Amino acid sequence: MREPDTRDLVRMWISGWAVSRGSAEPVDQPWGWSIDVGAPAGEVGRHVLPEPTEADVRKLAETVTAPTTWLKLFAEDATVRPWLDERWRLDAPGFLMSVPLAAERPEVPAGYTVTAWERGGVLRVLVRTGDGHLAARGQAGLAGPVAVPDQITTVPEHRRRGLGVLVMRTLQCAAHERGARTGVLVGTPEGRALYEAMGWTTHAPMASLVLDAPGAGAEG
Repeated sequence: MREPDTRDLVRMWISGWAVSRGSAEPVDQPWGWSIDVGAPAGEVGRHVLPEPTEADVRKLAETVTAPTTWLKLFAEDATVRPWLDERWRLDAPGFLMSVPLAAERPEVPAGYTVTAWERGGVLRVLVRTGDGHLAARGQAGLAGPVAVPDQITTVPEHRRRGLGVLVMRTLQCAAHERGARTGVLVGTPEGRALYEAMGWTTHAPMASLVLDAPGAGAEG
């Protein structure tokens, strides 16, 4: 069996991401996929191009008029930025990463408790202090043999205590128990170092651009 290439991994990522975010099913396009999102916090939809070309990106951008539409282009920022005009704002880069999943339950640091559950194909992990305060959280969308960790956060005063690793390993173990064998995500520059230290492999950079409303910013 051949190893998955970038396009395979991107398809795995968006399958689990769509479950995690409750978006519409990704729609196949000649250049990749389109996803209706409708998130009130700033994303009406996204177009995902695993192997972007200048011609495809320029042609696609000409058809987009709705503010808070995002382009997810698996290439370096410096490569794709010249392809788009000033209406498109470049956001922080991401990194496509994967890992084989294993049923390894992590140890919980003293002073914290962990709760994990699944609903609607979404795994959730909640880490709290002994008095019940939120310390860290995360979730993962399940798509058959794939799990996509998403929205991993640690409360600032609880950082550098291994809670991010705790959330990730709990999600990975729970996903493995439910039949998933591969984890795929797009990590932030900050998250990349953590995930690589946990055994994740980086495969490709991802540039993110959003069509801002005239005279306004958008969050992504």
